Amino acid sequence: MINIELQVLTIARALVEVAGWFLLAQGALFLLAGSTRNKNIVYQLFVIVTRPVISATRFIAPKVIVDKHIPFVAFFLVFWLWILLAYVKQLVCELNGLVCS
Repeated sequence: MINIELQVLTIARALVEVAGWFLLAQGALFLLAGSTRNKNIVYQLFVIVTRPVISATRFIAPKVIVDKHIPFVAFFLVFWLWILLAYVKQLVCELNGLVCS
């Protein structure tokens, strides 16, 4: 049972980390590509991959937040979720007397 909990936490943390990297890469390409970013195939791929995270952030964020700021909010939510999952994983390891990295 303990191994399943750790595996679920590890998989969730990995998925959150991948989402964070894609958001970061999309932001970097947003700055580098400039106004031609909509023609860039890689940027369009990043838009497709990050769409679920940005949509979820738009759903939970108050309407006061402007749509162009939602990707920033999404990145910081993903970052703090990643930190929280690391903390929970460490707690599970300590409660079960395991050494986790």
